[in-house]
Amino acid sequence: MTEPRIRAARPADLDGVLAFWKTAAEGTSISDDRAGVERLVERDPEALILAEREGELVGTVIAGFDGWRCHLYRLAVLPELRRQGIGSALLAAAEERFVRLGGRRGDAMVLVRNERAQHAWRAAGYAPEERWRRWVKPLAD
Repeated sequence: MTEPRIRAARPADLDGVLAFWKTAAEGTSISDDRAGVERLVERDPEALILAEREGELVGTVIAGFDGWRCHLYRLAVLPELRRQGIGSALLAAAEERFVRLGGRRGDAMVLVRNERAQHAWRAAGYAPEERWRRWVKPLAD
């Protein structure tokens, strides 16, 4: 199996990314629309990282850095290609980006019910932070 090609998303990729998430990502977000992903890529062109094999999108991760903290979202790999190193390659690219930008610790949003994802994050060296709870307030409908 060939190694995935890792690269930053471009505006032309966004419709394909949104379709990919419907197949490969667990859960949905208020930002999972064209306008939301366009804003992400416009604001930070390197934040949305893609993995491709033979021109096909096979994985994604969002590696957002706000100048203080490193946040990981939407780590997703095609179900039939999981456990082949694609997620690891995406996380390595995200972590390299964070280090390059001066980040010191990455955190990931992982659904409580997604046990498969929790296992993958633990295998990558991440651990749940039980002292904290995420608080959210939608700012738009």
